[in-house]
Amino acid sequence: MQQKIDTDYDTPYTEGQNNIQVFGLELHNPVFFISSVLIVIFVVAAIMFPESANQQLQGAKNWSIDNFDWLFMASGNVFVLFCLGLIISPFGKIRLGGNTATPDYSVVSWFSMLFSGGMGIGLMFWCVAEPVAYYTDWSGTPLNITANTPEAASAAMAATIFHWGLHPWAIYCVVGLSLAFFTYNKGLPLTMRSTFYPILGERCWGVAGHLIDTLAVLATLFGLATSLGLGAKQAASGLSFLFGIENTVNVQIGIIVAVTFAAILSVMRGLDGGVKILSNLNMAIAALLLLFVFSMGPTLTIIETFGTTLVSYTEYIIPLSNWVGREDETFLHGWTVFYWAWWVSWSPFVGMFIARISRGRTVREFVIAVLLVPTLVALVWMSTFGGTGLEQAQQGIGSLANGIDDVSLSLFQMLENLPAYQISSFFGIILVLVFFITSSDSGSLVIDSITAGGKLDSPVTQRVFWATLEGGIAAALLYGGGSQALKALQAGAISAGLPFTIVLIIMCVSLYLGLSSERKLDCQRG
Repeated sequence: MQQKIDTDYDTPYTEGQNNIQVFGLELHNPVFFISSVLIVIFVVAAIMFPESANQQLQGAKNWSIDNFDWLFMASGNVFVLFCLGLIISPFGKIRLGGNTATPDYSVVSWFSMLFSGGMGIGLMFWCVAEPVAYYTDWSGTPLNITANTPEAASAAMAATIFHWGLHPWAIYCVVGLSLAFFTYNKGLPLTMRSTFYPILGERCWGVAGHLIDTLAVLATLFGLATSLGLGAKQAASGLSFLFGIENTVNVQIGIIVAVTFAAILSVMRGLDGGVKILSNLNMAIAALLLLFVFSMGPTLTIIETFGTTLVSYTEYIIPLSNWVGREDETFLHGWTVFYWAWWVSWSPFVGMFIARISRGRTVREFVIAVLLVPTLVALVWMSTFGGTGLEQAQQGIGSLANGIDDVSLSLFQMLENLPAYQISSFFGIILVLVFFITSSDSGSLVIDSITAGGKLDSPVTQRVFWATLEGGIAAALLYGGGSQALKALQAGAISAGLPFTIVLIIMCVSLYLGLSSERKLDCQRG
């Protein structure tokens, strides 16, 4: 139960309220049961009718993106401005957990966990593929700039950072800060519905709250299961590339089983004994791989790319943020709006995980760490890996000279042209797997909290159940429905981004009201 704090919120609701005991588990009624039924229905349908499910959900995804591109784009801009405003506002001094609260984790561990749980695996998957794809017009160029030109290279790096910089992390920041504030400062359960208390009042514990939490569970589980499946494909591609192991469904399922088993061990050990240790390991391996590519690759080009990308990002951020009169519709819808919907659908998972590890930070510290620092890291990472890949594509070196053939192989194709590529590729595979383990175990902790009514100390078997279910869904979809079922799952998660975008806009209003009430309370305390 949350520690009693001095707050102006007077609600009798406590974490775990409405929970029922089943086989020693703490299950929130009705969120757990509704979510479970919907998950079973979806998975069975996707396995039995993969092509039909994929067709229907792809249609829903395309309809959302084509008709509401303006909403995704405009809201993304609003989230960035809102977060930047919090940094310079008087609200920045408010401390999560109260004036006497102290951080639970060191700065290094805190940042490692939020980054590993956020989008570390995505940076591994797209760090080479995305800039090269934009440069070669694999599926549209940003702002219709002519492919394979110096201007295309500059725009490619700017668009890549645009997709992995301020905008996605602003989405995560809004959700994470809202959850942390209403949990640690207002004494409400750590669950999505709590963030709407200033607007809904006691109604957030009713039907509206059940709906919000259920959507959060579905979006989180489907997003994680999709990433497990797609990540297994990348790891299997790496094993095939390095050791000649045939990239088959059975190999991919074997990878999912191994990752799930490791995630189960991690969730059993909890945040301190599992997620924190793996996240620190992640960042250490990532730093070594980054240093290797920087020193063994075109070092001077990488340094130059960092500077030019920073300038290009500043130059292109407004044109890329605009959706009115865009002639590059293929790029806008296929990349930017798709990403925005994907980040929104992932925001309950990433935001809640960040909230769990951020007690004791001020609002200003939180926003800077979640918004600005990851953007800088993404800039360094993409400049190193993407810059090296672009250099190879421009100079006609290796497989990338012919453009993108297989996205899951692009990282390894870039490393192949550097010294000791077998060693670096092996570490690349390890890093992919560890990133997936941290995503899976942190996601399991989040889903468990939501389906347990905001409890942070639910039974270990409950966390194991969700970690097992994530891997089981990914493996079952791969085995029973193949890539069509996985695409259907991904389309379903992205389609959830549309209603969640509206939820996040309302969340900004609710957070502002909550922060305002906290500031007034601080003034009364003197």
